[in-house]
Amino acid sequence: MSTIAFDQFALTRIGDFARSLSRLHQAARHRPVNDDEIDREFNAVCQSIWGYTTDDFSDELFSADDHLFLDTLDEAHARIFAAEQGYDLVDDSGMLTDWWGFCWMILAEKRGFLTPENRAAARAAIEEKYLAAPNVIGVIIGR
Repeated sequence: MSTIAFDQFALTRIGDFARSLSRLHQAARHRPVNDDEIDREFNAVCQSIWGYTTDDFSDELFSADDHLFLDTLDEAHARIFAAEQGYDLVDDSGMLTDWWGFCWMILAEKRGFLTPENRAAARAAIEEKYLAAPNVIGVIIGR
């Protein structure tokens, strides 16, 4: 039997960036928390780590094999995958609640999708989608 060993000090601890997000998930156990709050906080974590969010690339860039990989990922395999890419998905309380979304970002980074060109294309697609809706005259995107 082989053992996989990672230097925990060489890994980027996503949990260190996700403290506010983890607190928000904890609060959601006791009071209603708006999904937009969680999305904003998740995006803030991604922005802090990668300089990009899941809104900055299209999921169509991923191959069918990538989608299958992500769709069948469990926590144990996610931890191994993340560690192989230099990331740790655990915080002081255990596995991060948003581990799957972070794996999405890690795979996007691995595939080279985090580029200004992909960001511009993704933003244009979002804007086009909103402008196609009735009664929409403009789209404001803030950072």
